[in-house]
Amino acid sequence: MIGTNKFLCYLALGILPALGFAQDKKDNPPANWYNLDYQADGIMGISTEKAQELLKGRKATPVIVAVLDGGVDVQHEDLKDVLWTNPKEIPGNGKDDDGNGYIDDVHGWNFIGNKDGKNVDQDNLEVTRLIRIYEPKYISVLPTTPLSEKERREFVAYQKMITDYTSKMDEASFGKVNYGRLKDNVDAIAKAIGKPAKDITKADLDAFQATNDGQKMALRIAKKELDNGSFEKFSTDLNEAVKYYTDQVDFHLNKDFDPRNIVGDNYEDASERNYGNNDVKGPDAGHGTHVAGIIGAKRKNNIGIDGVSDQVQIMAVRLVPNGDERDKDVANGIRYAVDNGAKIINMSFGKGYAFNKKTVDEAVKYAESKDVLLVHAAGNDGQDNDIEKNYPTKYFTDSLDAVVGEAKNWITVGASGWKLNDDLLADFSNFGYRSVDVFAPGVKINSTVPESKYKEEQGTSMAAPVVAGLAAMIRAYYPTLSAEQVKQVIMNSVTKVDQKVKVKKDGSSKKVYLDEISTSGGIVNAYKAIAEANKLLSSKK
Repeated sequence: MIGTNKFLCYLALGILPALGFAQDKKDNPPANWYNLDYQADGIMGISTEKAQELLKGRKATPVIVAVLDGGVDVQHEDLKDVLWTNPKEIPGNGKDDDGNGYIDDVHGWNFIGNKDGKNVDQDNLEVTRLIRIYEPKYISVLPTTPLSEKERREFVAYQKMITDYTSKMDEASFGKVNYGRLKDNVDAIAKAIGKPAKDITKADLDAFQATNDGQKMALRIAKKELDNGSFEKFSTDLNEAVKYYTDQVDFHLNKDFDPRNIVGDNYEDASERNYGNNDVKGPDAGHGTHVAGIIGAKRKNNIGIDGVSDQVQIMAVRLVPNGDERDKDVANGIRYAVDNGAKIINMSFGKGYAFNKKTVDEAVKYAESKDVLLVHAAGNDGQDNDIEKNYPTKYFTDSLDAVVGEAKNWITVGASGWKLNDDLLADFSNFGYRSVDVFAPGVKINSTVPESKYKEEQGTSMAAPVVAGLAAMIRAYYPTLSAEQVKQVIMNSVTKVDQKVKVKKDGSSKKVYLDEISTSGGIVNAYKAIAEANKLLSSKK
């Protein structure tokens, strides 16, 4: 599932699931902050602008970066000039001109659609799909029921899934009902005031006479939000919260919902490659478009934002629905990107369960054999990934889930903020001494969204493309460096922070150093990375 932190800011009056509404205007970073420099700007960005100055006048070759995500708006004003275009494909002729098995794949491919142009929008969480598989076999099994060793492992896993599923469903059902009620009352108040949401002020709310307890509560929450934002922003965030929890109940956790028939593939056949369509935008390209902009939105064009890399071609590979991605599609997305020239693959998605990890492992090994760097978001559960699973992962495992190897072409990215204090680590970010490699800006990141618009989002989904953009910068200007060497450069050039940061660990809030919760112990830095790349090349001569 594509991770967000939309609804994790505070508990509204202590009665609702966590919901993030208006953001404090007094506590916002500068625009494009992730590209800024701490010494020059007092902001914990990655010093992109400083690095770009260092690279001026140097020869570079654009690098293809594949965005494996929920879709990319290839018509966006800030992206249309930095797209990968398949040079051997003739647009719109309905033929597979280059013989790669994909018809009219001009800017990429969509693995969750069909040849008639229909697309999967909503899908289950993986835990829902697995329960649907195991439930008929294990729902009536008792701890004393005779089982084989394999069945016993499955049964134990199934019991854990049920516990997790029940917890998620309880929260989602509670959120759907309570946010739905709050929305009804907020809508009723707005209707009674008789103004568009954008024009409603705190004075309007003060003058409103609530007629029931629900409206009184809605007023209290709305007034609190207007201290730092607008009624329109509050209303928009509330609508998103209602949709979030409604989608959880109706689709993501609904065991009776299975949209895979839309695709029309043989889902059980993981070796199947040629399915899908060329609609790389799909029905909801907000997340993928945001990610693409961070990597390489056209720089210095006086439009929108500046991406990290100025030498990039974005390849759009759609495989993430609203729900959890499927392992078969992830594996095929990796293989498609590799076979069509991508040197970096950004994967801003993740889930707590795997259906066919082997096929993803094989695709990762394939990418490794072709010298392609994979950049993966650590996840937004505030958890230790050394303990809790977050798939896909850089670790290769056997049939008993024992680690048998590690991908050398893989970087896992946690999220950081812009202030050098104990809140530097984003409170939602996953971490892990062994499993998370680096941190990068992922809080309040402004980037591209569909229809040539821009929006602030946050999550490790935003931190990963910062690193993918940095990797693209390095590979463009230092093309002889391998994927493993680019990872080495990024890891060796992080900004170390000599102070502790807050993290939730072992059930309580603690303060730790970054080198206790990541492999590199720091935040990526483009300027230092360029110096490190120069150093590495010099040592090879």
